[in-house]
This record gives sequence, structure tokens and C-alpha cells, in this order.
Amino acid sequence: MVDEAIAGGWTVRRACRYLEVSQRRLERWRGRDVLDDAAPGGNPVHGLTPAEQDEIVAVYEDWADIDRSHRKLAHRGSWTGRFWADPSTVRRVLERRDLRFRAPKREGRSKKRPWPDWVEEKPNRIWIYDTTHWSAADAATTVISDVISRKWIAEITSADETSTEVQAVFNRALRAEGLDAVIDERNPDGVAWDPDSDDVPVLLVMSDNGPQMSSGSTREFMALAWLATHYGRPGTPTDQAWIESLFGHLKIEQPHLELIEDIDVLRAELEIQRVHHNTVRLHAGIGYVTPDQEHQGQGDTVRAARRDGLARARQQRITYNRNQPPRGPEHAG
Repeated sequence: MVDEAIAGGWTVRRACRYLEVSQRRLERWRGRDVLDDAAPGGNPVHGLTPAEQDEIVAVYEDWADIDRSHRKLAHRGSWTGRFWADPSTVRRVLERRDLRFRAPKREGRSKKRPWPDWVEEKPNRIWIYDTTHWSAADAATTVISDVISRKWIAEITSADETSTEVQAVFNRALRAEGLDAVIDERNPDGVAWDPDSDDVPVLLVMSDNGPQMSSGSTREFMALAWLATHYGRPGTPTDQAWIESLFGHLKIEQPHLELIEDIDVLRAELEIQRVHHNTVRLHAGIGYVTPDQEHQGQGDTVRAARRDGLARARQQRITYNRNQPPRGPEHAG
């Protein structure tokens, strides 16, 4: 292009300025036999030798299942005295050989056990319980909640965390819900419930596999009270999502509970929070009614009343606005 410009009467300087090319670069190009792009790369003096690359691959074959990263493998090479290279260099060598670190194969996740066929999804048919801790008071609270209505039925707060507390809180909950009479009627002779029989227990009790939940004395108590047990999978807190959600909301919404040091004060505060939870707090999981309303069978009525109220209010707004003069956009809404 420069030669054609010069033939057309341009000077070299003008042609270079127009093409935005320095004259020094132009002279360097003219000194080359060909102007084709040279092959990329080269032969850097600090590049790995073939023996070093082979050693990196060999260390990968020996240690990939343990180290599982190019960074660890780079340090493993110097730790074993077999090669010395940066992690990025090790990664490039492995990528050129199409070698990848693979995570260990995970064991298949266990399937969640379904509820027994006899379980009815109604209040006082499925209970769940768990224990939360209070570090300031050095105490633990075991709470029983209804899975269907989300009602906080009973709790016990103690410095201990044993099967004795579990039995005490269940006796308290059964009396509060009037189920102790049902148990006496179902089991007048005090015979333990047999899971292999066709007899239907009073309710299903869900929990994790904590020692106080799975102990022999707790299992014996549950069988004598005709309460069927249902344990979640180890290491799977989502199996107890109902009670974990209750504890989470309690501690987030009432942070002062974590600061109470006197166990008697803590018990009084938890009693207040139980009443508030059951009678005031609207629960999203049951359609924004209180747990007490859902537990007493009023939930459908309250939800239907809201739907009717929304429809009625919409019709009233339509009637009102149709009889009003036009308004500007600042009044819309």
C-alpha cells in the first residue's frame, strides 16, 4: 500500500501518517522476506523440560485422588522432591494432557421415609419435637409442635437434656390437648403399642436421632403411650423443617431470649412467646392464619372470609369509581 501511494505521488512520511504506521516499522517490514504471521510461541528458556512435564503427569496419577487440585499437586511435587513448578504451570500441563481432577463419587442419598398409611393430615395427628439451646442461661428447651397446624403445643426448659425431659414435656402436651384420656381409652390395660399390629396409635411423633429421642427409655415411653415414632435421616435437618423453622423465627424475631441468664426468667419469656406464636402471629405455611385458628379448624373459614372480602372490596371500588368524575394520573391507584 505504501509503494502504491508513493507511485501515486505521496511521500513516505505522508503515507505512514495516513496508515498510522511508524516509518521504523515500515523499514523493518521491508527488510523481511515474507510478511506472513509467524507461528505463535517460541522456545522460552524458562519452559519446562519434557522430563518435568512427564513427572507432573506421573505425580498426578499417584496423588490426584488425594490432592484434588493443581495447587496441592504443585506443592506435592516439591514435597516428594519430584518436580518444582508453579500451580498455574501444573494446571497448563494437565490441561494439555486432558487430565482433570474429579470429585469423589458421593454415596446415593437416602430416600425420605414416607409417613405411615394410617396417618391423617389433621391437627393432633402428627407432632414433631426437638431441642434448642440457650448459651447465656446454660439451658435447653424441648418444644413439641403440631406439623399440620404449626401450633406450639408445649415446651420444657431445663439444664439437662435427657429422656426424662422428653417424657415430661410429652405428658404436659398430651394433657393440654386432652389426648391423655384418648390414650387411657385406647389402652386401658397399659399394654405397649406393637408396630407390627393392625392397631392404630394415637398419633405420629417425628424427631431427629438425638440420644434423648432415640434412647430405650424414650422408645418405651412412646410405645406405652401409643405414640408411633418417625425418625429423620441422620445429617438431614430438612426432615425436621417444621420445628427448625419455629426455632429459627423465634430466635430471629426475639433476640433478647439469647441474652437471658436466669433460667426461670427464660421459662416465663418462652411461655409468653408460645401464646404470641399461637394466637397472634400469622403463619405463612398455613395460609396466614394463626396456629390456634388452624388447630381448631377455623383456618378455612378465615381464609374464605378474606377471599370474600377482597372480592367485595373490589366490587365496591368499581362501583365508587364509575360514579366519580375523571381524575388525573396522580390520583390513580
